[in-house]
Amino acid sequence: MNQLVVVSLLPVVLLIASGFMAGRAGWIRPVAIKDLSSLVFLLLTPALLFRTMSQVHVEQLDFKPVAAYFLAVIILFGATLLLQGFNRRAAVLALASTFSNTVMIGIALIGLMYGPAGLVTLLTLVSVHSLLLLTSATLVLELAVAREQKQGFADGLGGLAHTPHHPLATVLMAVRNALLHPVPLPIIAGLLFAQTGWAIPAVIDKPLELLANAFGPLALVLVGVMLAHTPVGRHWRPALALAGVKNLLHPLLVFGLCRLLGVGGLPMTVMVVAASLPIGANVFLFSQRYQVAEELITASVAVSTALALLSLTLVLLLVGPAA
Repeated sequence: MNQLVVVSLLPVVLLIASGFMAGRAGWIRPVAIKDLSSLVFLLLTPALLFRTMSQVHVEQLDFKPVAAYFLAVIILFGATLLLQGFNRRAAVLALASTFSNTVMIGIALIGLMYGPAGLVTLLTLVSVHSLLLLTSATLVLELAVAREQKQGFADGLGGLAHTPHHPLATVLMAVRNALLHPVPLPIIAGLLFAQTGWAIPAVIDKPLELLANAFGPLALVLVGVMLAHTPVGRHWRPALALAGVKNLLHPLLVFGLCRLLGVGGLPMTVMVVAASLPIGANVFLFSQRYQVAEELITASVAVSTALALLSLTLVLLLVGPAA
């Protein structure tokens, strides 16, 4: 196996494994996961995102690799709906097939492997990732609920007391929720600050740097803790199939489209690695909200995260661990 691949992935594997062992040993209990997640997302993530993007000028951003990434998302999302039918379950499965864990694992992994240059490329994707995917998924799910109720399947909503919104109101609500989030806000704020040409004062920059440096290790340890407390149960077979689509088919599709569109080098590598990341936790929140495939999605997130150790290795052998 390529030695550079092993060297690149080994810190990630060890950090996740240490979190898994800490969870299994009971050192970090399930009740603490929510607080640790809040620490990572509400404090460490904004510090890292703002500090990274505060040194980036808009003309440095390249959205062509992002276009290749989302073209693959559109293909997979649409194909899932065509195969599964237009309903809530299909919409949630489509989101699971395309929504990567770009923050908790992606930012930590890309930062460790490719440094600031790779991080800027990833954050260009992250800046629109949740906005486009979660907005689209919300709209599709609301329309699916309306369709099921119209066809007389309201009783099949599992007791969900839900009144579909007007499509325009749904889109506006989803856009607002995606923007008022600890991920896009510091990215936008950092970009705006960078355009002023100012530098962050040292007395502020140093604490931000320390918080940003803490993000990667703590986020990966938290992934391991969550894996230790996530049941898979009888859903492991369909979960493995869904994880295979997300972890393997998605990056292969992105790789092919990048080649087709003439995207290469570090931007292509980062997009393909981002596509090979496991299913993001937001998918589980959607399955909870719409009360559909909750156990399957829970199992799929766990299986996808565990499978990522293998799929990331294969992807890095395909595109190379460095540009």
